[in-house]
Amino acid sequence: MTARASNEPKLCFPGLAGFYAAVSDLWYPMIRIVAGATLYSHVLPKLHAGPEAVAASMAKSGFVPGFLFAYAAIFFETVGATCIVLGLFTRFFAAALAIEMAAICFGAMLPQGWLRMEPTFIWGILFFAIALRGGGPYSLDRAIGKEL
Repeated sequence: MTARASNEPKLCFPGLAGFYAAVSDLWYPMIRIVAGATLYSHVLPKLHAGPEAVAASMAKSGFVPGFLFAYAAIFFETVGATCIVLGLFTRFFAAALAIEMAAICFGAMLPQGWLRMEPTFIWGILFFAIALRGGGPYSLDRAIGKEL
């Protein structure tokens, strides 16, 4: 029998136990920040093309009225992404983005096949998990004392 608790994982490099302990609470903020920041690469083409072009594309994909969906996507992928990065209103924006990803996945990409919809499906699951978890440590939600 070993001295470690049964629910503790075995360390790959036991000599780094101090490092692991020091950074163990940083994994979730890193996931939240990277997931939120990744959305900027998706919204930049929308911002460059303008809401009219995005609305036309949305309407062509079956999201009518196109302007409503275009402005919602632009809003959630800019303001929502920023709030997720900061950990502010995390549950709300992550849930909204999970719904957006589900709509894109099953509304626009399903007819194109699994390989086309898989990345959006995975991002939707990630944002759903963030919505369940909330801002976590090192978030503005926690700093103001409310996990929203």
